[in-house]
Order: sequence, then C-alpha cells, then structure tokens
Amino acid sequence: MQSRKIAVLLGGLSSEREVSLRTGDAVLAALRQRGHDAIPIYVDRDLDVALRQEHIDVAFLALHGRWGEDGCVQGLLEMLGIPYTGSDVLASALAMHKVKAKELFRLHNLPTPAYYTLSAPPAGPWDEDLAAIHGDFGFPCVVKPVREGSSVGVSICHDLDELGPAVACSRRFDDEVLVERFIAGKEVSVAILGDRALGAVEIAPRDGFYDYANKYTRGATDYFVPPRVSPERYRGVLTQALRAHMALGCRGATRVDMMVSESGNEFILEVNTLPGLTPTSLLPKIADSAGISFGELCEMMLAGASLATRRGRGERRIAQRAFVGDDRRREPVAEQPYDHH
Repeated sequence: MQSRKIAVLLGGLSSEREVSLRTGDAVLAALRQRGHDAIPIYVDRDLDVALRQEHIDVAFLALHGRWGEDGCVQGLLEMLGIPYTGSDVLASALAMHKVKAKELFRLHNLPTPAYYTLSAPPAGPWDEDLAAIHGDFGFPCVVKPVREGSSVGVSICHDLDELGPAVACSRRFDDEVLVERFIAGKEVSVAILGDRALGAVEIAPRDGFYDYANKYTRGATDYFVPPRVSPERYRGVLTQALRAHMALGCRGATRVDMMVSESGNEFILEVNTLPGLTPTSLLPKIADSAGISFGELCEMMLAGASLATRRGRGERRIAQRAFVGDDRRREPVAEQPYDHH
C-alpha cells in the first residue's frame, strides 16, 4: 500500500464541510507520518477532473453528509475504477436516509424508536395540520432532517409549541423531516471495523443533548469507555450494533449510534458509514481503548479499500448486447440517387 498514491477526499458540499476538513487533515497527517504517499483532494463539483489529473490508486474518504456519505462520490469512484474506503453505493445511500434505514432495522427485528415523517413542498405550511398529524404521538420527541449528520438541524421538543419551530429548523436542511419518539437513557456509540465490534463509548453531555456544539467542543461532553452498563447489557449493545451494520450491507469502519433505555432495552438510532476522525470523534476513542492507535486505525481502514464491482486483472469489460425490439433506434440512412437502370 505504501507504493500506491492515496488521495484523501475532504471538504465537500454539505453542511458538514468544516468537520470533513478536520477529519481529512488528521487522516492526511497520520498516513504521511506512516510513510504513505498521500495527497489531499478538496471535493467540489469538479471532483472527477481532479481525480483524473492526479492519477491516484486509492481514495480515503474523509467526507461527511450529503454528496459524500450518501453514495454519490462512491458511485463516481466505481465508474472511475478507483478503490475507496467505507461502504459501497447502496449501503451508503441506505444509511444516510434515516427512514429507509429504520425500515430495514424493523425488517431485521432490530429495535428502533417509533417515528413518523413529514414531507411537503418547500412552501407548504404544516402549522395548521401539525397538531392533527402529531396526534397522540406524545412528548418529548426528537425532530431531525432525514438526510443529515452531526446532529445538524436536530431538536428535542417537549410540547406542541416547540414542534413547529423544530420542524422549520429541520426543513432548512431537508424537505423531509423525521419525528422520532424520545428515548430516555444512555446514549451509546459502537465502533464496527470489518466484521467485528471494537467496543463502545457512552456519551454524557454536560449540558443539553449531544448536538453539533457538544460534539465538536472540547470539554463539553464526558465520555465513558466502556459504557456504564452491566457486562450482559454491554454484550447485547455490541451484538445489536453489528447486526445493524450488516442489515444495511455496510463494510469497513462504521459507527452505530444507539440509546440504552432506563429499562435496559437497546434502540438503534442510525449507522454512520463515514464516522468522524477528528480529535473529539468517537471512533478513535473506542479504537484507542481497544489498543489501536490513530495511525493504525487509518491504515486498517485504508487496507479495506475496494470496489463493489471488483475488477480482475486489467479493466473489466461489460458485454454489450444489441436491442432487437420494434422501437430500436437506428441511424438515419442517407438518401441514394434513384438508378433508372
């Protein structure tokens, strides 16, 4: 791997651009320190041009949020034949769409909080019908955009007066909004690498909930590795997290966010296919507790880089078959002069 040219893809076009830049800088420094030929590629709408110009061998994805974590960049890399870290196109898209992920969790008998969704045109008002839609769903509840990460646009509502502004806040980031039942208990994140759970961390913000500010502000949150739960409950948390990872078809490193209720039940919240690798991120904390340094973690993630459409030696060719239906398109035939003879 050290003889290959590695591109660390960072930045991007999502609301999590700044977090991605911090992740990318940390990964880039770690790979270079361990002797790899690594360069940064700052992702924008000309990503395909940059990838062709640099002639890279493998891509380390340090992106977060839309157009990086949702399968779009993964699809481009598949087309270009460049192996990349993390999950493939389908798993990335499913994990990023919180509602589709929850549907799969339920299909695999994985507990996830009850929910409903709100969808409307950008100018469509909900206020008049919000009370009827919410009905007896109850409070408190959690309101979040369907396709965002890092707790961007997330609110906890305690009554109907707070629900309308919370929905409006989420709609700044996505036209589809998820309203989820609030689970009281311990927030736990599990690190998955390959096909095994490395461990878990309990997240205890000193004020409020684990929002964007508490995630990326040093000293704002206390972390407990392992979580303050019984050994039996801890094993259950790791097992459920690995099942969620596999239900979505994920690969490489993921972080599974969960709630352990006061009654001792585990609930899957979401799976992050490109977890943060900043100094305050959870995956490096868990890996460190498992005896894996940050540099080793980056190398292990890099070693798992691959393509979903695996190629053999040389470029893989796809056989083209002619279409023989009645509506087959044909090239126009030039008129020939009429020969009277």
